[in-house]
Amino acid sequence: MNLNTLIIRNLKKNLKNYYLYVFALIFSVALYFAFVTLQYDPSMDATKGTIKGGAAVKAASVLLVAIVSIFLLYANTLFIKRRSKEIGLFQLIGMTKNKIFRILSVENFILYFGSLILGILIGFSFSKLIIMILFNITGVDAIATLHFSTKALLQTIIVFCAIYLLIMLMNFVFIKRQSILSLFRVRSSTETKVKKMSTFEIVIGIFGILLIASGYYVSSKLFGGDFSTMPELYGAMLFILGSVILGTYLFYKGSVSFIFNVIRKKKDGYLNINQVLSLSSIMFRMKSNALLLTIITTVSALAIALLSLSYIGYYSAEKTAENSVPADFSFTSTQDFDTFKDALLDKGIEYNREEIEVIEVLVNLKGITDSDFGELNGSLDAMQNSVISEKSVEGVNVKEDETVFTGYSDLLQKVIPLNNSGMTELKGKTEITKLKYLGMREEYPISWYFTAGGSPVVIVDDHVFQELKKDLDPEIQKENSLYIGVSIQEEDLAEANDLFHTLKLDEGWANDSQLDVKAEQKQNIGLIMFIVGFLGLTFLVTSGCILYFKQMDESEDEKPNYTILRKLGFTQGDLLRGIQAKQLFSFGIPLLIGLLHSYFAVQSGWFLFGAEVWTPMIIVMVLYTVLYPIFGVLSILYYKKVIKSSL
Repeated sequence: MNLNTLIIRNLKKNLKNYYLYVFALIFSVALYFAFVTLQYDPSMDATKGTIKGGAAVKAASVLLVAIVSIFLLYANTLFIKRRSKEIGLFQLIGMTKNKIFRILSVENFILYFGSLILGILIGFSFSKLIIMILFNITGVDAIATLHFSTKALLQTIIVFCAIYLLIMLMNFVFIKRQSILSLFRVRSSTETKVKKMSTFEIVIGIFGILLIASGYYVSSKLFGGDFSTMPELYGAMLFILGSVILGTYLFYKGSVSFIFNVIRKKKDGYLNINQVLSLSSIMFRMKSNALLLTIITTVSALAIALLSLSYIGYYSAEKTAENSVPADFSFTSTQDFDTFKDALLDKGIEYNREEIEVIEVLVNLKGITDSDFGELNGSLDAMQNSVISEKSVEGVNVKEDETVFTGYSDLLQKVIPLNNSGMTELKGKTEITKLKYLGMREEYPISWYFTAGGSPVVIVDDHVFQELKKDLDPEIQKENSLYIGVSIQEEDLAEANDLFHTLKLDEGWANDSQLDVKAEQKQNIGLIMFIVGFLGLTFLVTSGCILYFKQMDESEDEKPNYTILRKLGFTQGDLLRGIQAKQLFSFGIPLLIGLLHSYFAVQSGWFLFGAEVWTPMIIVMVLYTVLYPIFGVLSILYYKKVIKSSL
């Protein structure tokens, strides 16, 4: 048999066993090439393009390279260890290490660069689809074109050639450092098998669970007013991050074995075949894979959390825009409104007008909040708020000694939560008005121009409002003190919005269009969601493949056990039921822990991104949960082949 025949046979065998690796490599190349093509697409141009996101896509492509590089290097480590006996046999028949390295290099070259070429072709074919998805998510009204970029091609080839050289370097070092004897022992030493749990392992198992629970508890209190200064807040964030990551590692290192050991002891050691193949195997396998599983779980949780948060922002874009601009158009200048009104009348567009007079006062919040978090506004006894009369808001009726607040942002409500009742003070230039606080309303009656930062609007009796007007502090008053809201019929809204732009009324920040705010929110958050979504999908595929490869490795290690069990009379179905339970734990535990981590991460800060949490978060988690088990099913199919060939 010559070397060419040997290389071809090895290629066929590797392609049959590692088809998922080839798929992941093709997928990664295709996605990276499509991303880089998008980076050089004219629509992403910083000055002329439709979407101002070239820098974000460039940053995402760097992260994509990092994810793919780690995956390929780790997968190659598993494969080279798996072929250690084969390499040892080559040396036994007289091959030099250099010749063995050349054989592996040629095999890898054909497999790797064949996948690279196929991935580039697929990436180019799907680049138009990807930019269409981006246009759809960001709400851009443009036609996507199939754009081939030589710069993107050159960048993709350079990046993946560099990864290939790293893989070859790893293989060269591995072959050079191993002796023939060690090559035959490499796989048997990769997994730690322990028959009895030590007291130390039990302690770290319990400690791991306590660390995760404490991290969850602190995250639930993060913005609840328990941490009243910025150093305390940063300290709490660092504690959450450290306790959850360390707790996750200890969970895999000791907690899983501890929990399963308790289950086994309850059965007095009498385990059926399913439990032997699932519980006993998981107890000792997860311990040796603790670091890998911690990384996969942490990054999975990060991907789910970031995608959930970005989708929350996207999902809440319309609600956020309506809160910022309550009417279709908002003005703070009667001159600008008159210009817009005349243009509407010329076009025969009907409109409704609403006017609210607004003044600024300093509000003492100490009587209605228990928070000491004063850094955001300097001092809680000097928070600047807008004040309007009860006559300006429908359905509000307060007495002269009463007040209600409205339109308080979710962020500030978490940082400085207000009580349901109490006494507050409105400070003018010389006078202080004491009022009974009656609670908070949800409506946003005036535009964000008057409520920058999300501070609540104070509603008072009209008589009190007129008295406050006589005692204004000129230093804190806004340039304009009149909110004018203009509402247009749905069928005329697009034309009215075009007039708004034609008259250049959108220049500056005093006037606003609700339609523009919605579009801007969707474009900015949509781009982030698009990038996070594809990065999350890449990590899902690569991490799923890594877990699959580990299961392949374990199945080969356990093949002699299956042979013995089959000879004892257990059927293929008996063994498969145990394997299915094992895969449920192997893939289900990292998925469940990742979902829990992401849930508490989202719950601690979702209000920074939007107004709705449950629907977006559940949609993202369900999608991730549906996709992840695919690799578990593939693992079961591979185990089925191994069990079938064991007898």
